[in-house]
Amino acid sequence: MYRPMCRWLVAFSCLLFVACASQPVPAPVGDRSQRPVRIPAYHTVRMGDTLYSISWQYGLDVGQVAAWNGLAPPYRIVKGQRLRLRAPDTKPVRKAAKPAPRASLPKPRRVAPSRPKTDASSGAAAAPAPKPKMAPAQKPREPVPGGKPRWRWPADGRLISRFDAGRPGRKGIDIAGRPGDPVRAAADGKVVYAGSGLAGYGRLIIIKHNQFFLSAYAHNQKLIAREGQWVKAGRLIARMGSSGTDRTRLHFEIRKNGLPVDPLRYLPKR
Repeated sequence: MYRPMCRWLVAFSCLLFVACASQPVPAPVGDRSQRPVRIPAYHTVRMGDTLYSISWQYGLDVGQVAAWNGLAPPYRIVKGQRLRLRAPDTKPVRKAAKPAPRASLPKPRRVAPSRPKTDASSGAAAAPAPKPKMAPAQKPREPVPGGKPRWRWPADGRLISRFDAGRPGRKGIDIAGRPGDPVRAAADGKVVYAGSGLAGYGRLIIIKHNQFFLSAYAHNQKLIAREGQWVKAGRLIARMGSSGTDRTRLHFEIRKNGLPVDPLRYLPKR
């Protein structure tokens, strides 16, 4: 009596396991800011891209990407341009062969120096005009705020999601709010991206604070700050929304040298 019952339970368990395994796992909704497992060798520039948004997309430092592609500030790129996303291969330079000795040439004839021109009125020799000195060529520099950023909270809502570097979509923090709530700059800086070209971020703003730090504000309903605009800490830059996510929220990230860091380590305690 027990043996048929055991067989029936084993068969039922197997069917239940197969049925569960066949069910599709829903994809997480929200930002997909996880660094790609494999970064391609090149990225083809699309309309609306900036060097900052491309570097942000792949989790790379914008200075490195600029150096790999020979770009200088203000990092102008054009649609269709192919940008290198990896360091170029460095091959050992072969030593050049020594040049063959040149045949001896006849010595040039000496020419008598010309007499200096004299001033007709005084008879004195006119001094040669000095050659103008050429200023050394300088690479253009992009001005950035100096010093350490003074961080402040970008929104007033409650914290609903914390930073977790090991989980997809948790490269920053999420702050709750209502549609249209103000989103403010977390520190002084320059808006280096304002658009919706990064998948999973919705309407996004990226601000550069210095050569080390960037901050991002995602899922906005409306973007107010413009690309290239300088903003002060606390300046209204967007209105909170749910673009690219399942609920009204502000997804806020801080990146140092291209890598995401926990914003709660920098924001003041509430």
